[in-house]
Amino acid sequence: MGRSREFDVGKALDAALGVFWSKGYEGASYSDLTKATGVERPALYSAFGNKEALFLRALERYYDHYLDFFPAALAQPTAKAVVAFILRAAADLHTRYPEHTGCLGINGALACSDDAKPVQKALIEARENGEIQLRQRFEQAKVQGDLPQDADCEALAAYVCAVLHGMAIQAKAGFSRERLDAISSQVLAGWPT
Repeated sequence: MGRSREFDVGKALDAALGVFWSKGYEGASYSDLTKATGVERPALYSAFGNKEALFLRALERYYDHYLDFFPAALAQPTAKAVVAFILRAAADLHTRYPEHTGCLGINGALACSDDAKPVQKALIEARENGEIQLRQRFEQAKVQGDLPQDADCEALAAYVCAVLHGMAIQAKAGFSRERLDAISSQVLAGWPT
């Protein structure tokens, strides 16, 4: 009969998520992870598998608990309201936690070795999925007359995502919430009508 776990898996996962969010996938060492979680390496392996599996679980938790604003944003009545909601929520998220600013998905993917290609691929696919959802919402807005008929929905979605990713990098570099909100306001001022 196996020994029962002597730690809370959810709390350990949250602690690991914080480490990955702060340091990225490559920057997070097992020493960082064991210190943050309070769980020794063999027990982490037993509960989560390897570092890659732990990161992917943390990424799933990040999307569920921190990017839950995205579906609410897509439900906004206009394309401009969708973008405003996303940009403001992202600015808040990127600056809310001083110990891990920016975005886990961006921080985790910027520097990846060949060994981390599966992690990088998962992060790229997650970002692409978000961009596809945004493009589809803009296409819906175009059909409803909310966006001009000559609007390029694919380019608009890519533009908004590029701004979001840039804001995440700027937050990681120390930009304030107010600075990110100013960027959001500039994007919205030029929104096609």
